Amino acid sequence: MEIEIDKIIRTKRKTIALQISDDATLIVRAPFEVSEQTIKNVVIKHKDWIEKKKKDILSRDPKFVKKEFVNGEGFMYLGRYYKLSIVDKQNTPLLFNNNCFSLLRDHLLFARELFINWYKERAYEKISERVEWYAKKRGFVYNKINITGANKRWGSCSSKGNLNFSWRLIMAPLSVIDYVVVHELVHLEERNHTKFFWSKVKMLIPDYEKYKDWLKINGYLLRL
Repeated sequence: MEIEIDKIIRTKRKTIALQISDDATLIVRAPFEVSEQTIKNVVIKHKDWIEKKKKDILSRDPKFVKKEFVNGEGFMYLGRYYKLSIVDKQNTPLLFNNNCFSLLRDHLLFARELFINWYKERAYEKISERVEWYAKKRGFVYNKINITGANKRWGSCSSKGNLNFSWRLIMAPLSVIDYVVVHELVHLEERNHTKFFWSKVKMLIPDYEKYKDWLKINGYLLRL
């Protein structure tokens, strides 16, 4: 059975990369000069891996459904779902009162942007707090914290000591956020994922594997 390639993206890259998106489509990233036959050969070679990834995604429960911003819809924050209420009056376009989100009906057209901005603000507050706590505990020295719009890269650490975190991370449980924070802080000292790197992570998060797996399994839900 031939595997269908849903999308080919050509760039200046030097190698061919296969990606299975969150809706189980196959995306191939390839150099400009590589022929379609070469791409097909690579896909055939990795047929078993592609089929397994597609099966895993299609069998996920719950399924990810793109947000419609309607009454009763659930939005994740720190690992829990909170229902949305559409209201006619309140002081700001989007509010969170610890039990639910409320959104002004007049601002429905801007709902996605309002939620993203809200998540970004909460992410910066909470992640900065956790970075500072672990940095003091272990003596890590970092430069600054940035909140990014990355889809799958939950965190990164630059050579200048800047720590970058996706705003989507604020949807995850605090224990998962802590794992990513520690992961990037350790990268200040250990650039690669060696056994020494993971031993340092384990010193601060003894059961880090559990949170690492949580992101692998549930990370696709952390989006709008």
